[in-house]
Amino acid sequence: MKDQIIIRDAIREDAPKLVQFNLQMARETEGRQLDERVLTSGIHAVLSDPKYGFYLVAEVDGTVAGSLMVTTEWSDWRDGVFWWIQSVYVVSQCRRRGLFRALYKEVTQRAKNTAKVCGCRLYVEQDNAAAQATYTKLGLVETSYKLFEELFS
Repeated sequence: MKDQIIIRDAIREDAPKLVQFNLQMARETEGRQLDERVLTSGIHAVLSDPKYGFYLVAEVDGTVAGSLMVTTEWSDWRDGVFWWIQSVYVVSQCRRRGLFRALYKEVTQRAKNTAKVCGCRLYVEQDNAAAQATYTKLGLVETSYKLFEELFS
């Protein structure tokens, strides 16, 4: 029997679960320990103000089992907005059961129905072969860009 997956917008009450997911994702994919206080504040900011983006959650049998966040980037080259998919997480016991596929489908449907959205992008840890295979299977294409950053404390 196939799981019934429900995708919905995250609400304030989902914040503790989103914090837990992000902490676990950072540990699993990058071996990093995030500052839980800063993370909690950041998640509440997104849930409180749509200018920062939005979270979607995937429920299985009434339990939140996966999530992702979408933020935006203006592209002058395309006169449009890219939706960046970030903070992707699915609990280990629900992986390989279509949760990310359902989340991604919801994001792309919303993007296609939103004026000025020209595409979706995401970044992935270089060594995360499983995630890269999933993204490729869904039709995402690796770009020629490398990501650089400078962080400010």
